[in-house]
Amino acid sequence: MRSRDFWLLAGSFFISGASTNGLIGTHLIPACLDHGIPQVTSATLLAAMGVFDLVGTTLSGWLSDRWSNRGLLAWYYGLRGLSLIYLPFAFDLSFYGLSLFAVFYGLDWIATVPPTVHLAAARIFGTDRGPIMFGWIAAAHQLGAALAAFAAGVLRVTLGTYLEAFMLSGLLCLIASLMVLFIGRRRSAASPVPVPAE
Repeated sequence: MRSRDFWLLAGSFFISGASTNGLIGTHLIPACLDHGIPQVTSATLLAAMGVFDLVGTTLSGWLSDRWSNRGLLAWYYGLRGLSLIYLPFAFDLSFYGLSLFAVFYGLDWIATVPPTVHLAAARIFGTDRGPIMFGWIAAAHQLGAALAAFAAGVLRVTLGTYLEAFMLSGLLCLIASLMVLFIGRRRSAASPVPVPAE
């Protein structure tokens, strides 16, 4: 509880859950329906994200062993934030604009997991406590997803559009891209192992 790195990891993963499962996983199809895109077409976009997610997550795992995990997370969250800010405008660019979003967002969907696990287990908390700590970090992800699913629904019902939900989520991802740059920069009081320089 006293570890700054834990809160940075959990906070960024909270935003990850909010922007993926909570917002896109729950509300992309209803948002498409709001713009006259049929259900099957909308579901196809979501399925395409799943296919590209497999590629993106596998590549992210490979990169996590070779590049700075903080740097990777900063790029992932930053690009995810920009893609969410782009999304409301993609609805006006027909199916092709949404297809571009689906490919780009799909590559980034779970790409945050390998560097987050690597930071928690190998860099910050050690191999003994890292998996337990990642369990708590993953709980923050689920909490973010639940809160975002509810909040985006409230915004849609109240304002009649998902614009604010997408923009707010994009902004949160940009904040997360800055947060992760501070992970492991100094040893926290509760950190059981020295933090090696990256």
